[in-house]
Formats: sequence, structure tokens, C-alpha cells
Amino acid sequence: MVERSGAILSSVVASQLAAHARYGGVVPEIASREHGRAIVPVVRTAMREAGLTWTDLAAIAVTVGPGLIGSLLVGATYAKSLSYALDLPLIAVNHVEGHIHAVILEARQRGTPVQFPALALVVSGGHTHLFSVSDRFEYKLLGKTRDDAAGEAFDKVGKLLGFGYPGGPVIDMLAPHGNPRAIRFTLAKLRDGNALDFSFSGLKTAVLRWFQAQEMQDEVESRHALLAQHPRPTREQWLTVTPRRTLDVVASFQHTVITELLARVRPSAEQIGAKSLIVSGGVACNSGLRRTAAGSGFGVPVHFPSLALSTDNAVMIAAAAFSKFEDADFAGLDAPVYAQLPL
Repeated sequence: MVERSGAILSSVVASQLAAHARYGGVVPEIASREHGRAIVPVVRTAMREAGLTWTDLAAIAVTVGPGLIGSLLVGATYAKSLSYALDLPLIAVNHVEGHIHAVILEARQRGTPVQFPALALVVSGGHTHLFSVSDRFEYKLLGKTRDDAAGEAFDKVGKLLGFGYPGGPVIDMLAPHGNPRAIRFTLAKLRDGNALDFSFSGLKTAVLRWFQAQEMQDEVESRHALLAQHPRPTREQWLTVTPRRTLDVVASFQHTVITELLARVRPSAEQIGAKSLIVSGGVACNSGLRRTAAGSGFGVPVHFPSLALSTDNAVMIAAAAFSKFEDADFAGLDAPVYAQLPL
């Protein structure tokens, strides 16, 4: 629940990680089922924590894409029901725009508002995009991944090395214990099309080839055994089953991803005359990315969301809805949802 002033009245998130972890990734059917099970109690809890009643609401904001259709349909159906029953306007929000507005909202709360035009790097399990953002919240896509998203590459490499799902946080946890320059992973050279595009598929394949060249089965099985005993191992527990060679590959992989992400930032910022850099999405939780971006000397302020608003949440959708509310940009009860939805 978010006020017009930008104050966050409540933020309630229902995690599905435990439901998907045993399968090594997100299962769409399970995701939609878990959405259906959680949505009513989550909204009730958010209302209670905010101290609001239904009559206090001015509008209902809902994600209409991009994302998994089943999960989007659960949210959209519930939001439309509320909109109809309470006679409140419905606001359709792009998920990616929500990630950008999470940063804008918190920067304004800190008293260091984002200056426009801004360059937004949105990095998550499903997205790796660069956008130009104007002060009227108009967006221009500058570059995107041609294959795997950066977060997807983190999770796939984590799964390959036996760290379970999601693998990205474990890689970030262990990377400081390895040598980031021990292994030189080469990235795909994009000789055609947009020079600001990304590619992570080749890097994932390079880690796979390194893995296949090693005798690692016993090591991976020991990590699987650790996960079976402790669903969320501590750093110290991971280190007991992760030798130096693997710590080096973890550190080198993370270093390469961060280098690839930030290599596109400087030319993009210069191209649009950016006055701020926004980094958002689930991968914005990565401490290595935060540390490197903050010290990269881009010449403009770098804004990250808090850890709580980096991963998917309802606050970011509400934040993105305010400019639409002010413009009376409302959706009908027949508004569709989209697996793919450009911003």
C-alpha cells in the first residue's frame, strides 16, 4: 500500500522459493497455484498493516505483463474483482516499469531524487534491459539481452555447480572467497545489430565446459547432501563443501557478468546525456554489482533499490501507477495480460 506522497504504508511479500526449489527453477503451474493460494491473505495482511479500510483506497494497480500468464491472470482477476466491487479505477502496470519506479520512489524518500534523463539498467531472472527514462516517464529501449537474462545465467550456473535454486544469492555470497581473475571467461562478440545488447548464453556454456573438464561429481553430491539437511545453508556451511577451484570459478563468473553489464552503461549514458543511473531488478541485490557500480566513476549518481524492493513486490507496481492515476490512464475490466509486453 502506497500513499500519493510516496510513503509506503505496508509491503507484504509471499515467497514461493521453497515451492520451486525442489524442481531447480520456477514451474509455471505451481507459480499460478501458489499465487491463487496467497493473494487474498496477502492483501488482507497489507490492508491491516497499513491501517486502511476498503473505502480508503483511491485505485487498484495490477501487473499485466510481462510474466507467466497463469500468475498474471490470478492477479488481474482479483484486481478486477476489487475494482468492480469497490467502484475504483483499475490501473494496468508493466512489471519492468515497476522495477524502475521502486528506485525512483525510494530515492525521493531519501531526499536524493533521480535526475532526468536517467539511464535504467533492469536486471533480473527474466530481464536484462537498458532504458532511457524521461521526466515524463517515457521510455526508450537502448539495449537488451539476446538470449539469457543475467539473473537466469546466475541461477543456471548455481544449479550446475550444485548450489540449488535460486543460485544467484549463493554465488554472490561465495564470490568474495575466490579469485575473480583466476579464470578468464570470454563473452560473445556481438558483431551485428545493436552494440548495446547483451549476451550471456556463451558465458553459461563456458562454465559448463569448465565443469565437464573437472572431476566434480562427488563435490556436487556433497552440496546436494548439505541442501537436503539444511534448505538454507550458511556461508560457513557452503565453504565446507566448496573447494578453492570452485570458489575461483564462482568469483570469475560473477566478475564477468558484472563487467558485461557495466560495460554497456557508460556508452549508453553518454548517448542520452544521462544525469542519473538506475539499477533495478532482482540482480540489483547482488553485492558485487552494487559495489562495482558505486565505484565505477560514471560521473552521475547511481541509484539502487533497497534489498526489499529489488525483488518482485507490490510496492513497485503501486509506485508506477501514480503517474497513470494523475493522467486518468485507467484500464477496463476486459484488460488482457501479456507474457511479453514491451516497455
